[in-house]
Amino acid sequence: MFNKLEILGLAQARAQYSAARQMQVATNIANADTPGFRARDVAPFDQVFRAGGGDARGQMNLRTIDAGGPESPNGNTVSLEMEMVRSVEAQRDHERALSVYRSAINVLRAGLGR
Repeated sequence: MFNKLEILGLAQARAQYSAARQMQVATNIANADTPGFRARDVAPFDQVFRAGGGDARGQMNLRTIDAGGPESPNGNTVSLEMEMVRSVEAQRDHERALSVYRSAINVLRAGLGR
């Protein structure tokens, strides 16, 4: 009965997206000194979600894109300042997803009289 609630699916997708973005930020930071490394980011959530979202197991089909940015003399495009901004954005997305989960659960509990 409650396994097809769209709001929970959207919250799950947002949580998966934020986790993938946080992982990409960590990869970029780990390669900040690697010559020739190009910083990557995850495609924006609205594009991913509108494009069909996930597979049969509920996993998002996320693709990475070049994050751009100026190139250093060794060809690396990682900016630690931009990675910190992306990290904070991913954290906020995750917190937003958790808030939606909490609100939906509270509504369900109220509907059940608990």
